[in-house]
Amino acid sequence: MTRTEYVSIGFLSIFICASCNGQKPFGEDLLIKMASISMPNVKGRIDHMDVNLKERTVYIAALGNNSLEVIDIGNAKKLRSITGLEEPQGVTYIPQQQEIFVANGGNGDCYFYNARNFEKTATVHLSSDADDVRYDSSQNKIYVGYGEGGIAIIDAIRHSQIGNIKLSAHPEGFQLDKKLNKIFINVPDAHQVVVADLNSYQIITTWNTASLRANFPLAIDTVDHVIFIGYRHPSKIVAMDENSGSVLGEASLVSDVDDVYFEEEEKKIYASGGGGSIFIYQWQKPEIKQIAKISTSDGARTSLLIPGLKLFILAARSNSNNNAELQVYKTK
Repeated sequence: MTRTEYVSIGFLSIFICASCNGQKPFGEDLLIKMASISMPNVKGRIDHMDVNLKERTVYIAALGNNSLEVIDIGNAKKLRSITGLEEPQGVTYIPQQQEIFVANGGNGDCYFYNARNFEKTATVHLSSDADDVRYDSSQNKIYVGYGEGGIAIIDAIRHSQIGNIKLSAHPEGFQLDKKLNKIFINVPDAHQVVVADLNSYQIITTWNTASLRANFPLAIDTVDHVIFIGYRHPSKIVAMDENSGSVLGEASLVSDVDDVYFEEEEKKIYASGGGGSIFIYQWQKPEIKQIAKISTSDGARTSLLIPGLKLFILAARSNSNNNAELQVYKTK
């Protein structure tokens, strides 16, 4: 049975957020720009990314360009542009199959591509708005947020849907905690954070976001079992206990946040947003302490943290003066 718990997570005043977004850059030594890789002829909004660690290749869902961009970050060059997609939003690389999985928001289709020759190998159709993606390598399962309220579970080997988690509205960011056998899902239109079971695909509990709105990105600390939720209204990051839903800490956040990551080894949190900054925090339970604000460009919202390479990748969309590009930073 679904159990709804109401958690008050908006108890600090909004003026703190406005003050933080008006602050000057600091802590630039924590993120050193190594390269800017141009992506000519890539127009419009850029959405999510993933990496092939072995090949040092990044795959970018260029939503506004209806393409998947393939970038060699080791040699700082563009390798390929796969065209003919319908508003691609989510992407993941599947090492076991050497395939790339892309979720299309425009038609709900999810495509599998051979990562060696970039030929399409399979299609799984979802009802609409296929969006964010997570890959569970231990189970060969792909989780896809889609439609008016669902997480589809797809068998990465058989290329077929094998399950579904029904939600009350469209999901945004979500993460798996395999140790607790749970999935944590942001459902902003319902003002909820939903917790579901990874075996039964049934909802365990729902936490209301109270006065906070637009909970889009979600990061996870699977050691201490904490989730970090990025809100846009007001701009705030909130740490919550995975078991109880209680608020552990919060801090101001970059405006128009799109991606949040937790780096386990250094216990740092990275956040990127369209407000033109990358925020870095030190997580020392229960405190989220901001330790850096690095200036970027307006609209550079989406990013990718690659702990194995100690890199942070930021996507900057094109404008009247510049091509779209990937900005490659070294983390410390």
